[in-house]
Amino acid sequence: LVADAEMLGTPDPELAATMGFSGFGKKARTFDLEAMFEQTRRTAVERSRKVLEAREREKEDQTEKEFKIPCADSSASASGATGAGSTLTGRETVCSESEDSSSEELSGPSVQSQSSAKGPAEDSDDDEDDEFIGPPLPPGFKDSDDDNDNDDTEEEDNNPVKKIPDSHEITLQHGTKTVSALGLDPSGARLITGGYDYDVKFWDFAGMDASLQAFRSLQPCECHQIKSLQYSSTGDVILVVSGNSQAKVLDRDGFPVMECIKGDQYIVDMTNTKGHTAMLNSGCWHPKIKEEFLTCSNDGTVRTWDVNNEKKHKSVFKPRSVQGKRVIPTTCTYSRDGKLIAAGCQDGSIQIWDRNMTV
Repeated sequence: LVADAEMLGTPDPELAATMGFSGFGKKARTFDLEAMFEQTRRTAVERSRKVLEAREREKEDQTEKEFKIPCADSSASASGATGAGSTLTGRETVCSESEDSSSEELSGPSVQSQSSAKGPAEDSDDDEDDEFIGPPLPPGFKDSDDDNDNDDTEEEDNNPVKKIPDSHEITLQHGTKTVSALGLDPSGARLITGGYDYDVKFWDFAGMDASLQAFRSLQPCECHQIKSLQYSSTGDVILVVSGNSQAKVLDRDGFPVMECIKGDQYIVDMTNTKGHTAMLNSGCWHPKIKEEFLTCSNDGTVRTWDVNNEKKHKSVFKPRSVQGKRVIPTTCTYSRDGKLIAAGCQDGSIQIWDRNMTV
């Protein structure tokens, strides 16, 4: 039908209305896209310009409000300095007009005059409160407040925690498990740490960088927890006490020097064995003799050793309870002069022996 209509050209209006082709006589509407885009752009530019103008007006109003008081002060000073020949800008005139209106509204004395009127009275009251009532205090007498202040200062001076030089501190990371032993070199240059991870780590403060890492890590006692670490009095060797029955001595760099012998566990009398037969608990060096050290064990004995003789202990001590039964020593130490040996036992007792005697 469309093709026939095109061939026929413009049909008769009555025929077209009858056949339903009345729309063939109208022309198609065309749209100019470029003109539409241009109109849209102009509308957007006009709206953005109006928004910017509104914002600028708001900013100007805000700045005028903020500068009213400073302008008032500046205009007053300028008028006093230049006299009648000075000229004011538009903003200064606005500020002066606002000042005039505010001054007309306020009435009565100024705030400064009121404060100056109140000032002497208040000062006199304060002076009267500060003055002492009655005769002056005798010489040497101190007020109770002064005594309290002095007591506080004395307590601060006597507090031992505040005397510790802890202005600088670092955190050394030994490992992920419990740290059970620490040993500090007599000169304070090195530190050794041991823990439940069987590791013994050597820290050198002088050669340590910002990473704070140990310069050496080793396991001197294989799969045994470290119980005690201690430098000798000269700092050249280290006593290592672990969960086994044999104590070890290392040099400053961690190399083995001596290992105590293990005793015969089938002998009943511990005096006749050459070494410990059960797990060690503690150990320490002699304060005067650098080659001698002390150990205690779960076998119920406290033994002294010589670094130069690892085949047998020097002397043995056996703690006893009140009933004469064997008691396990959990820790041991020398006296300051090295003449006495003390051991703390499981039954709560502390037993002391002469170093030159063997029990």
